Amino acid sequence: MSRLQLALNVDDLDESVAFYSRLFATEPAKLRAGYANFAVAEPPLKLVLIQNPGKGGSLNHLGVEVADTDAVDAEQARLAEAGFASVDERDTTCCYAKQDKFWVSGAPNGEAWEIYTVLADSLTPNGEADGQECCTTALVQPTSAQEP
Repeated sequence: MSRLQLALNVDDLDESVAFYSRLFATEPAKLRAGYANFAVAEPPLKLVLIQNPGKGGSLNHLGVEVADTDAVDAEQARLAEAGFASVDERDTTCCYAKQDKFWVSGAPNGEAWEIYTVLADSLTPNGEADGQECCTTALVQPTSAQEP
């Protein structure tokens, strides 16, 4: 299973959840304070809404959710072979989920792309990482390119 992830900043989470529930005829798979995600079957999409007043309607980040850590590793190796650098994050908690993932570096327009798999649910957005903001690591530069 792979599906595209689209994470949007929204001004009003409740209003946005109501809109997207009707648009995709599905309820959120996860709903937390300031955060919602939808596992849309058709089209295959993970839609993430992040309450960020004043930035509504703007892109937060993009991603591809894959089935497991082996798929994360395979994609990272494939992209490294194609010359892409990445920022590795394993056993990390972000967006109310424990994940293995990496961020692709160097998108021409500064888009933040992650390739990830969800390992487990989390009751907190960042696990025990006090002060860490969710999904901001996509904005850091890689220390080195990953080897295939």
